[in-house]
Amino acid sequence: MTIQTLVLTDADAGVHLDHGELRPNGLMELPGSPNWSIRWRTLRGGVSEGVDVVELDNGHLSLSILPTRGMGIWKGRYHDLPLEWKSPVERPVHPSFVNQLDRGGLGWLHGFNELLCRCGLAFNGPPGDDQGEKLTLHGRIANTPAHRVEIKVDTSGAGSLEVKGIVDECSMFGPRWRLTSTFRLEAGSNRCSIVDDITNLGGQPAELSLLYHINIGRPFLEPYASYSVPSVEIAPRDPRAAEGIENYQIYGAPVAGFAEQAYFHTPLGGADGWSTALLANSSGHAGFAVHFQTRQLPTFTVWKNTIAEADGYVTGLEPGINFPNFRATERQQGRLPKIQPGHSYRSELALEVADTLESVRQIQDRINHIQGSTVPTIHRQPVPRLSGK
Repeated sequence: MTIQTLVLTDADAGVHLDHGELRPNGLMELPGSPNWSIRWRTLRGGVSEGVDVVELDNGHLSLSILPTRGMGIWKGRYHDLPLEWKSPVERPVHPSFVNQLDRGGLGWLHGFNELLCRCGLAFNGPPGDDQGEKLTLHGRIANTPAHRVEIKVDTSGAGSLEVKGIVDECSMFGPRWRLTSTFRLEAGSNRCSIVDDITNLGGQPAELSLLYHINIGRPFLEPYASYSVPSVEIAPRDPRAAEGIENYQIYGAPVAGFAEQAYFHTPLGGADGWSTALLANSSGHAGFAVHFQTRQLPTFTVWKNTIAEADGYVTGLEPGINFPNFRATERQQGRLPKIQPGHSYRSELALEVADTLESVRQIQDRINHIQGSTVPTIHRQPVPRLSGK
């Protein structure tokens, strides 16, 4: 057995490797992935200047992770399926080019193009004034670079590839959070596991907000694509979403000027607490699944944004600690856990890709099994305890 760990960035030690790669050699062979690789580079030019990218590739599934953008995932590929969406923001944006106060607190959108980005940690949801603090859209963590990044190749068993990053979201006279995030690809697998440990570095209890904004476009999203997630209840976020409640699970064709719709789910987990959400294309031959631990991530939001292709045709499958409402609403509803000084909150999820009718059906069968005999309550109008509306 060989485990090789390499530090790519350590701000405290003055270490930063601009580019490089690890590939199979006589000491590092993964039986399940003879063509694996880990590549890293620093982008140059335009708004991507200085953005670090780490690509894990197990020979079947590849993901490009962005340590500079809070350990988000830019894009990926599984066999011939691209894992991405076509954002109007065409390339990764260095946080120095994102003014989150712009557009009345909506400046976060200037850098929004990832397959996965986190919303939090001190707050997420819409901008506004909360007890004298001006909040911007979806918080700071997605625009905060990791100060330490390391990669690991483990040849035990079938083998695995990992990247781990540490990101500090801290403020004087404010909360001090540390995110330690680990992405792991098993050799030959169609699945990536993600484990986040979020530690309160401050001296007093602090409210934690966290939402995983997981954004998928074509070929999974298309007219008559559908999503499913085991649920106890489902409610539209606002009157606009209520307009589509009759067909909330079905997606339409791109429409110029389409006004987004969002649906709040109270998800069901299996006996082990794990649940699964699935986006399947219209033929059922391509599926993108999000597995998440409901004991840690007890809310689930679906964002439908079937706007014109040029403007960002996309849907979001979004497990979270809280719903993406204004922080005061989530506080009133008791959905913001208070983390004690020195304590950590763990969240676990996984992304899985299916590219055959049978493999998509197997994921759907899991969802059906978790749903079981529970009939979800479908609210036709917004529910105040869920959305504050």
